[in-house]
Amino acid sequence: IVQHSNPEAVPEVISPVTGFPPRLAASRVVRIAVPTKNTMQSGVETQKAWAITWDTQDRWENSLMGWTSSADPVSNLKIEFATKEDAMAFCEKNGWAYQVYEAPAKHTVRRPYSANFAWSKKTRVNTK
Repeated sequence: IVQHSNPEAVPEVISPVTGFPPRLAASRVVRIAVPTKNTMQSGVETQKAWAITWDTQDRWENSLMGWTSSADPVSNLKIEFATKEDAMAFCEKNGWAYQVYEAPAKHTVRRPYSANFAWSKKTRVNTK
């Protein structure tokens, strides 16, 4: 960790010193979004963090093993942040172009547990 006693000496864009390939930084766009919920889980705890991912580049199938191959070093990289603003600041500090994707707000209807056993024509579902 490099600490500067003079905060003005810290460069605003740090991409030249990070080792990230400059050709990738110039031509790629970072996607900032909330990761989708795992369909096998009912909780929403994982939907509170924001993540950045890169657009995928060319992939090919390895003819010997059948594996999917790529020459892209950041194709499987995902970085998570607590807030959208943290992710945007990280991208700006690294000099990356980014797009923010915000999911539409979900509208959930709260029903009492007894509504599962209601027997009226409005709530009854035919199972045949």
